[in-house]
Amino acid sequence: MDSAIPLGKKQIIDGQLRVYYYGYWIKAYEAPADTLLAKKRLIEALTRRLFNHVEHGINVPGRRLDEARRAFESETDPQRKRVKGAMLAGAIFNRAADIFTKLVEIQELGVAIEPDNALMRECGEHLLEALTLGKMVLHRSGEEGLDELWGEPFKAFSFPIEAFYNSRYVKIAQSMRAIDGIRDEMLATFAGLPMFAGLDRLACELAHAAKVKCETLRTDAEIFEVWTSFVVSAEKLAAFQPLLGPDASPAEREQAARGVELIVRGKNVISYITRARVPMPKTPSELMDRYARYRAAYGAAPASGTARSVA
Repeated sequence: MDSAIPLGKKQIIDGQLRVYYYGYWIKAYEAPADTLLAKKRLIEALTRRLFNHVEHGINVPGRRLDEARRAFESETDPQRKRVKGAMLAGAIFNRAADIFTKLVEIQELGVAIEPDNALMRECGEHLLEALTLGKMVLHRSGEEGLDELWGEPFKAFSFPIEAFYNSRYVKIAQSMRAIDGIRDEMLATFAGLPMFAGLDRLACELAHAAKVKCETLRTDAEIFEVWTSFVVSAEKLAAFQPLLGPDASPAEREQAARGVELIVRGKNVISYITRARVPMPKTPSELMDRYARYRAAYGAAPASGTARSVA
């Protein structure tokens, strides 16, 4: 029984070290030694990942922090203030990374850097402020924020590296569950509709490839096969075309078109979650509602002219 397996249990499965969290045996990696240099490299990687997934234009250099703060504080229009707040968050984040980089360089010269060092405290304060302002920042899709990505560098700074790795396994398990949930909703929505025959196999292939991608680091030797499988399975699902005969009615064609739109939407949301490796609760929830409305309208294959409209 999965419920009897303790969270964090590690086990060799098919020759691969895996760790168990919330129903999933996730590929595990050995955490590096807990040093300032290791933390610097981890924060750099998290910084690149963060800016890769959030809206454009907020990767402001740390040296422009004072300018960004003045622009944010002087803005009165709420919509513009949100954008400037996002830019300020980016500048603060980069300033923290700049400080940490210099601390590591000083340490490499043989100078001991204690945890209560003033610059260490300033770095932590910057990361915490960036986390707070990060609530204003949207995912690149423009649909919701990625608060958890803004919190990761602060965790990497504040926690032992091994504890940080464990927190990431939890997020990966939650992401895998979200991917499985979207797959299941897609299957439930289109199962039994003859025009969507064959979709189930493509949806399952994407979900499997997405979960493997979630658990695989970019530095892993297997990433070339893993990333390729993920991209190709997403392309195949997005290219799915319903089976419509030449005499299909306008209602059937509308049903097919709306179905394809939802399939592509599902593929996109799975891709967002997979690449960010966080569950993004708002976006999948909205998708589930759209699937439910489609099922309400087209729960069974409609006869010609009987399909209802979906909002």
